[in-house]
Amino acid sequence: MSPEEGQTWPEGFMDDRSAPDARSPDGRGPETAGVPGDELTAVLHRAVRQAARRLHALTAAVYLLTPDGGELRAAMIGGSPPSMLTLPGRMKLDSPYASAQALAGRCVALLAEPDPLAEPESGALAYPYTVASVPLETEGHRFGSLTVLRTEDSGDYSDADCRELTRIGDRLAVLLAGLHARGAAIAPGCLPVLVPVFGTEPPAAAGEQAVVRGVPGVPGSAGMTLLYALQRLTEMLNRATTMEDVVGVAEFCVVAPMRARALALTSAAEGRLWVLGHSGDSSDLVSELHGGALHTGTPAARAMRGRALFVPGSAGAPATGRVPDAGPGDPLSGVPGDGGDDGRHAAAYLPLVGSRHVVDLPMAGAAPVVGVCCLSFDGPRTFPPEERAVLTMMAGLLGAAVQRIQLSAARQVLTEGMQRRLLPAVLAEAPRLPTTARYRPAQAASEAGGDWYDVITMPDDRVMLVIGDVEGHTLESAAVMGQLRTSVAAYATEGHGPAALLERTDRLLSRMGTELLATCCVVAVDTGTGVAEVALAGHPAPLARLSDGTVRPLWAPANVPLGLHGRTPYRSQEHTLPPGTVLALYSDGVHEPDRDDVGARLGADGAGADLEILADRLLADTPGRRDDAALLLARYEGADDSAAPRTARFHIHRRDLRAVRAARGFVHECLCDWGLADLSDDLELITSELVTNALIHAGSDVDLRLRAFGDRVRLEVRDSDSDPPVPTAYSLTDEGSARAEHGRGLYLVDALAHTWNTSPSGRGKTVWLEMDIPGDGAAARPTVE
Repeated sequence: MSPEEGQTWPEGFMDDRSAPDARSPDGRGPETAGVPGDELTAVLHRAVRQAARRLHALTAAVYLLTPDGGELRAAMIGGSPPSMLTLPGRMKLDSPYASAQALAGRCVALLAEPDPLAEPESGALAYPYTVASVPLETEGHRFGSLTVLRTEDSGDYSDADCRELTRIGDRLAVLLAGLHARGAAIAPGCLPVLVPVFGTEPPAAAGEQAVVRGVPGVPGSAGMTLLYALQRLTEMLNRATTMEDVVGVAEFCVVAPMRARALALTSAAEGRLWVLGHSGDSSDLVSELHGGALHTGTPAARAMRGRALFVPGSAGAPATGRVPDAGPGDPLSGVPGDGGDDGRHAAAYLPLVGSRHVVDLPMAGAAPVVGVCCLSFDGPRTFPPEERAVLTMMAGLLGAAVQRIQLSAARQVLTEGMQRRLLPAVLAEAPRLPTTARYRPAQAASEAGGDWYDVITMPDDRVMLVIGDVEGHTLESAAVMGQLRTSVAAYATEGHGPAALLERTDRLLSRMGTELLATCCVVAVDTGTGVAEVALAGHPAPLARLSDGTVRPLWAPANVPLGLHGRTPYRSQEHTLPPGTVLALYSDGVHEPDRDDVGARLGADGAGADLEILADRLLADTPGRRDDAALLLARYEGADDSAAPRTARFHIHRRDLRAVRAARGFVHECLCDWGLADLSDDLELITSELVTNALIHAGSDVDLRLRAFGDRVRLEVRDSDSDPPVPTAYSLTDEGSARAEHGRGLYLVDALAHTWNTSPSGRGKTVWLEMDIPGDGAAARPTVE
């Protein structure tokens, strides 16, 4: 049964091509707020159906004035997908749309989208439709406009087309005036009513190769197939949280349906394009795009100015939005001149920005172009208008997802960077008590956490180990954490014990005007006697692993968190540490949510005595990343100075490349003073490589620490960049060789050192290595002054 069967139509639409079989209605249909009445809906339906069929248009729409007369809104859109979804839902009366221009000018308005390559170089996206619109007005009443869409290759609107559209619009205006006279509300609904009008799709042009095809002979099948891919893209992008997710979704919903060979997503920064992700056979595409300047005339650079480009290849027929007669190497061909391509491959360059034709809400400014989606194809091909319309909408969805993920990543980097800046850059050196620390942000949290740690040397032989956790994952948590860490360090430097330190910190937190609470663990270790005084403020007790592998907690009164009122005084408890004891202070992000298993992992076989390896292992074994985690390890080596390692440090200011030579001299002098001159050449070479890498890639100050134990020498290089160095293998390709220029020096480190690794440390990382002392080189060890 057709949509017209059984329907009663107003007399004004009865002509020789649609003879009536029923009387016209004599009353209004029911109306509710925001929903047109049944009679108004029937009138509009008949109008858009006649306009679409008689003008051979893909889509027809009726725009009606809002009750306040301030704007036009789509009341009914009839046609075939995807063209019917490209019309705007609302527009101001002074907007450049043909519907608004027809009503303002009281005449037929025609609008053809400009050639995407024409000047000016920035403007609207390629819109593969031409538009004609007529006003709906009669006897002093202005109702809106009637608009039709055709594909751009359907030819211009003739005078006969304009007369026919005007005739349909005039009759619709008369009927609307009659309804208005009987008291019907002539106003658009909250959303336009969409009705299918199939059979108006134009036949494929000669040589046109539509990739996405429907069932032959079934009107609307191809358009619905395209919309399915668009709907799947929308749904899957809503769940995408990383750029890898976006690329995977684009591969499934864009590359596969369009049968593209490769895809690359790019963004613009510092005047150049940078590839965010790619899939398929994309090596040539990535080489063409990555690092390309935006001021050039390449297709990707032109697309960044807001206009989509469709390159059909040398065998394709020219069409709007495509660049004919552009061979390999031409900036507009889309084919690199030295890539070995024959210029016959089609390509599409789509700006990652939403289309202005589907923006219904007023925005503060024009939507920015965040990047370009580039597609390449096997051989030449054409781009039918419907495919170009869907690709444009897909690019808008991809652009929104890319922008959202980039903003989220930038915010995460900012918050994590702020938190790391509040942590100690380098732990204080303490004789007979080497330390190391780790901090790992929560994976799910988008804000900074409140975990912190610190090592503070006190006026006597004591060393204060501190770890704490401010509740929440907000910027306020990080700000309170920074204030608490500063106050704890100040009180410890004054010589206060753990319990007194917590008392003063609690009073300070109460005066800060925050509702946040904080837990804290403070351990004051007397390195001369091995006495450890422990005070807790609602924090897990520290763990002590003895030299035989036994793990026990250092018990102390739990007390209450900092910031609570009406509490009892904080109390502490003393313990005596035997030499070789490893202390572990940690926040609750290191253990399971329902059980604390850090002790079991600390005492597990193979945990090792090296603090750096032990810290990495404890943090790597942490299940999940629901919360940020802080870990502080310390090993008490006893009061026997003869067994203590010899230690020396050297500081290098950022961007001081001349300091590399001074660093080599520092290592040489230390090893010679310690009677280890045989290791000098290898360690100097390693020092030169690691310090140079830190200065160039981290761009921060660099700290060197050299330590000699009884059987080995340890070198540590610290900087503020948290990204670990990665050795890069040699490559036979130009792109691979360019990447391999950075990271080859690490192969020297791997070849010369007995063992090496990298560990996150405070606000950056530590690259450390160890070399065995040959023979009995430790026999003659002069005392370090």
